[in-house]
Amino acid sequence: MSTGCILAVDLGGTSIKAEILDPGLTPWATASALTPRSGGRAALAAVIDLGRRLIQSLPSPADVTRVGLAVPGVVDIDRGVGVLAANLAWRDMPVMAPVSAALGLPVTMVHDVTAAGTAEWRCGAGRGVDDLAVVVIGTGIAATLVTGGTVVRGGSGQAGELGHVVVRPGGPPCACGQRGCLEAISSARAIAEAYAARSGRSVDGAVDVFTRLGFDPVAEEVWQNAVDALADALLIVCTLLAPSRIVLGGGLAGAGDALLGPVRSRLERAAGLEAAPPVVAAQLGSRAGVIGAALAALEAGSAA
Repeated sequence: MSTGCILAVDLGGTSIKAEILDPGLTPWATASALTPRSGGRAALAAVIDLGRRLIQSLPSPADVTRVGLAVPGVVDIDRGVGVLAANLAWRDMPVMAPVSAALGLPVTMVHDVTAAGTAEWRCGAGRGVDDLAVVVIGTGIAATLVTGGTVVRGGSGQAGELGHVVVRPGGPPCACGQRGCLEAISSARAIAEAYAARSGRSVDGAVDVFTRLGFDPVAEEVWQNAVDALADALLIVCTLLAPSRIVLGGGLAGAGDALLGPVRSRLERAAGLEAAPPVVAAQLGSRAGVIGAALAALEAGSAA
């Protein structure tokens, strides 16, 4: 095994995924666990326990020299703090220091969407371009924006909150307090909730709505509204940043051409003078966050 391996952890609201990867990003060990529902401290303890067990499973635990940790919500990377994460019941939660102290290793913390987007840019569907938008569509919607070969982080580190761009003024209420946000129309949760409200039939999620396309008029309407709103948000991204490629990831991207096809068509119709950029599906799937966490740790290690 190569020395200088990374323990990479992707902490989500539902599950924790962890891998040990060598500097070439070859995985040597993997593990996962359900995220505890009992609060933020329990989630942090689960990360530490999973990481410790994974490291100890190696023939030479000392080969792991750094930790990369991808976390959701509003994060303060400089202080290593989870400012707010509703799914984890975090508010101003110290994250980086406790994990580092427990595992005895330096920790690099990164926002989960930034991690996934960077991984797609470096290793997945975004390879080969220096101007890119990676949009992750799941329970929420956010984007990683790459301009001129640099990830746009913003002054607060929260650049890319595409889900809270208002695309339908006066539309459905959003958890952020606005109305008509993209997330309130096109996220997986919003699609499922809109279908249930209009049909009177509950569904397991957006995938259930997707499977009804072609024979359920309500599903067709809800899906089309979501796709149109997504395309309108992407038009704003194209106008401001002119990406060479758009990558769609997250659970909803599993719909394939039922999502990509209509989005491409609407962008092409509305693109104006400039040609619409290619819209492609993400390639790394559920490993994107882990790979991105490892990349962040490797970069921090090389700069140290």
